[in-house]
Amino acid sequence: MPQTDSSVVARAESSARAPLTTPTGLQACITLRRRRLAVLGLTLVTGLGFALALAAVLAQDGFDGLDLALLICGLATLPWTVLGLWNAAIGFLLLRAGRAGLLAAAPHAAAGEGDAPLHLTTAVVMTLRNEDPGRALARLALVRESLERTGHGAAFFYHVLSDSDRPVVAQAEEDWVAAWRAGLPEAEAARIRYRRRSDNEGYKAGNLQEFCVRSDADLMLPLDADSLMTGPAILRLVRIMQAHPRLGILQSLAVGAPAASAFARLFQFGMRHGMLPYTLGAAWWGAECGPFWGHNALVRIAPFAAQCRLPPLRGGGAVLSHDQVEAVLMRRAGYEVRVLPIEEGSFEDNPPTLLDHLARDVRWCRGNLQYLRLPPLPGLEPMSRFQLVWAVLMFLNPPALTLALLLLPLRAATQDGPAAGAAALYLLWLLLSLAPKLAGYAAVLADREARSAHGGGMRFLAGALAEVAASFLLLGASSVRLTGAMIGLALGRAGAWSAQDRDARGLRWGAAIRALGGVTLFGVLVCGALAAVSPVLLVWSLPLTLGSLMAVPFCVLTAARGAGRAMVRSGLCATREEIAPPWEIARLGAGRAA
Repeated sequence: MPQTDSSVVARAESSARAPLTTPTGLQACITLRRRRLAVLGLTLVTGLGFALALAAVLAQDGFDGLDLALLICGLATLPWTVLGLWNAAIGFLLLRAGRAGLLAAAPHAAAGEGDAPLHLTTAVVMTLRNEDPGRALARLALVRESLERTGHGAAFFYHVLSDSDRPVVAQAEEDWVAAWRAGLPEAEAARIRYRRRSDNEGYKAGNLQEFCVRSDADLMLPLDADSLMTGPAILRLVRIMQAHPRLGILQSLAVGAPAASAFARLFQFGMRHGMLPYTLGAAWWGAECGPFWGHNALVRIAPFAAQCRLPPLRGGGAVLSHDQVEAVLMRRAGYEVRVLPIEEGSFEDNPPTLLDHLARDVRWCRGNLQYLRLPPLPGLEPMSRFQLVWAVLMFLNPPALTLALLLLPLRAATQDGPAAGAAALYLLWLLLSLAPKLAGYAAVLADREARSAHGGGMRFLAGALAEVAASFLLLGASSVRLTGAMIGLALGRAGAWSAQDRDARGLRWGAAIRALGGVTLFGVLVCGALAAVSPVLLVWSLPLTLGSLMAVPFCVLTAARGAGRAMVRSGLCATREEIAPPWEIARLGAGRAA
């Protein structure tokens, strides 16, 4: 018999063995497996302990169907809350460890610290659909100018990809780009291109896919209409991608740009300080199966075009929340998806009013729940499957909290107030729900330089207290509104996926009442029922019920321009870029003033 080629056998055995490292070679797979098992164990033990304690509290005077329903509601809130706690705890420890902590979670970050020359070309792409062209494209122009200031501008090309179907908006886009190019030297103007599709097939994801199939650039930097990035931050991302050819997507940590709206200032203050420890902790164990948020990230074009085309949904339709699906498809193709958990030069705008925030949440909910209609995706990593499940599970909280509040008056009819065990468990849950932002606040307060960058410890603490109070009002209003939206989705009322309002503006009481009347009615019914059967329990419930009861005044007051101006003057909830603005933020602010 002929001898078997030993090299063929060796290759077959090698392909059958599990890889020893991630595709970039940055981390050993066994190390990541141990980290993931540790986080899984901590999460399961914590969740199980909380679930058993809740069951014991509910069973103190017997266990009936009402208690079972409340137990199910409590269990539904645990995944997001408990994993958030451990991500925050890990992230806080890594933050305190400084550079060593960063590299433990993001070893790729080291490649961005030098000044290596660029040998890859990058397409900076802004997608638009009926947005304010001047507002959006002024940001793209700032990105280009910032990159030119680094001396590496020749490696970047700029593309405006429009899906606008309003003739007036489309014409304004063309005019703005033409005027922009006319003001530049011919060689620089040639690097700016505009394309508008006649249809919106595949939405934003479809537009980007069409672009990638035709592009001859190496990397793509997708930007939303409210995105702003600095040249040095972009160069860091490019150098990391150059150093690691098997890195397919590198997501920056986008933070809120300085805002004039009271609502945006409150929201982004908590979001920012919770996001950093949460993302750092998640990166420590999520590693090469990281997040993609669809913008302010570098994407390797060739594998994205070849492997990340979105599948059609079962029953028809296109995927709206495309970014997480593209991330898991990129990982399936053998490329890593990483986040760079550093607050550096990557900005976005947050919704200026409660109504805009709720509208965005409803869009995200609709998009994420579409994952339940995805066709089978064979070959995904276990972590990738978890990412898709997690994107759906995050929307379990709103209906669970809303149903629990509806059942609470019925439960309260059998007792005067919460027993000691129930009260302790409730306070613990509230504390756990705040864990990411509390970890972020603690990290700043523990660091003298960080406190100074935020205007001093007392000003920072005042902002944190204001934000925590506002966050409970937001939780109460958004839970009820999202629950209503989810019921509407189940009944086939999908709603529109339209352009967002991004600038601060006042809201009339009538508009707020029309939009939030149902939320307020829910609060009145629940609080009225609790007041009738157990006034003590009503007081305890206020962190969760006051938001729906006060939704209208909270919406109007946080949208009032006077409230925003007062917060700006006092520096309440100011970010470090507001106190010491980088060149790009200063230019953006000057443009707004003009």
